Amino acid sequence: MSGGEPVVVDVDAVAAGVTEPWRPVDLATANDAILRLARLHGEFPWHPHDEDELFLCWSGRFVVEMEGRPAVELSAGRLCVVPRGVRHRPVAGEPAVALLLERPETRQHGN
Repeated sequence: MSGGEPVVVDVDAVAAGVTEPWRPVDLATANDAILRLARLHGEFPWHPHDEDELFLCWSGRFVVEMEGRPAVELSAGRLCVVPRGVRHRPVAGEPAVALLLERPETRQHGN
């Protein structure tokens, strides 16, 4: 087996540099997925995706609202997977940081 160099990311340092909400930055790629970091604050528009979307709360608190399903409140260390096709939106009353596991082609407002 051979491979490239390992990828090491200081998530807290990246989070400290991201000040604009709803503008995710790519942290790392593994297999067919990208780990993204986003600062959340306010209400994001409702949207679906053609694939599952994983939200992991890194810091703060936010809610993932889903159409026709109970909202899920996330705090640091909790995650939620929104099933493909489900209209959803994250809502954060105060600034929060989330890690998102997505395909490279995933658009922020859905596919």
